[in-house]
Amino acid sequence: MLCKPNFFALAPVIALPLLACSPSQPKAQPKAELAPKLEPVSATPATPQPTPATDSHTSPRPGPLKTFTDWTVGCDNALRCTLGSLMPEAGDAPDLTINLTREPGPVASGGGQISLALETRNFADAKTRPPAGFAVDGTPVALGDAAALAAAIANAQALTILDANGATLATLSLKGAAAALRYIDAQQSRAGSRDAIVAKGPAPSRAPAPALPVIAAITPSGAPVRLTSAQVAPMRKRGSCDLANFPSGADPALFAPEVHALGGGKSLVLFPCSTGAYNLIGALFIVDGAKITPAQLDAPSGFEETGADSGTPVKSVINGSFKDGVLTSYAKGRGLGDCGVIQSFVWDATRFRLSEQSEMGECRGNIDYITTWRAKIVR
Repeated sequence: MLCKPNFFALAPVIALPLLACSPSQPKAQPKAELAPKLEPVSATPATPQPTPATDSHTSPRPGPLKTFTDWTVGCDNALRCTLGSLMPEAGDAPDLTINLTREPGPVASGGGQISLALETRNFADAKTRPPAGFAVDGTPVALGDAAALAAAIANAQALTILDANGATLATLSLKGAAAALRYIDAQQSRAGSRDAIVAKGPAPSRAPAPALPVIAAITPSGAPVRLTSAQVAPMRKRGSCDLANFPSGADPALFAPEVHALGGGKSLVLFPCSTGAYNLIGALFIVDGAKITPAQLDAPSGFEETGADSGTPVKSVINGSFKDGVLTSYAKGRGLGDCGVIQSFVWDATRFRLSEQSEMGECRGNIDYITTWRAKIVR
């Protein structure tokens, strides 16, 4: 059994106000082994969209991530795009990182806002010396002016994060920042328009603002089934969830199955199958009366497309949990949590549907993952 990279809870990023803007494919498994990110920054879509009354039955297609030297960038299915700073290939992990996110849609119609998330969870002195401003090649930029910062870093060499006394907290490389911003201009159809950040031109913006797909999800109800030993044994065998996959002397609670009511008499079983240093793989089963079947998902979860074991049809999640009707998976690339995949799934009475996905394909210090897929949940 292949044990994959476990997760840890992180403290919140500093989410700075939205301001009007003036103007490698993610790897299936991140490239290192290492604690996540907060929930990815979620802003309201720029242009309100009508809410469909029924499920749109859209197949999930998370957007790719691309890396430009010391910056990574990606857009989700609604064309919200984010670029994030990375540790240089030869250098120490930064104590502070930043992500800049741009909403879709023309500025003239209320779209195109830019927001900034300043990640302080790795910064030990965040409470006593909080970030208070920036300097881009020595030119001051206000802490809350995300649009000015995006414009400034497009043609600069270094970004310095300052405290209230003007002392340097961190210096970030801007190599690749301009290319990442240009990529966002292209993905949002702003290139050659007045709304572009880098690829400016005279044309009016025709940037689209796609509506989110809709998932009609079931609100959990009822009581979870009480598993018997006669039910547990075949699930353990079918999912290849052998007790030998766990460290000797491990707490028995670590490999005890979790059961959650889904509604309609069905229950979800989250069955621990194997564990590594920071990843716990759990197979998914649905119990409906006397019938037990592997749960189905509409998108690959974690690092693998198959599940707990490539030789079985059982799907799995990594470091999984089920709360308020949402099944989550957090596959960590290494213990630091600066690479991996975070996913949320909801139950539609037949299978689990991907409602959100965020990723970091580079193990280079940034623990603020980039959202690559979103859906609107209607219960």
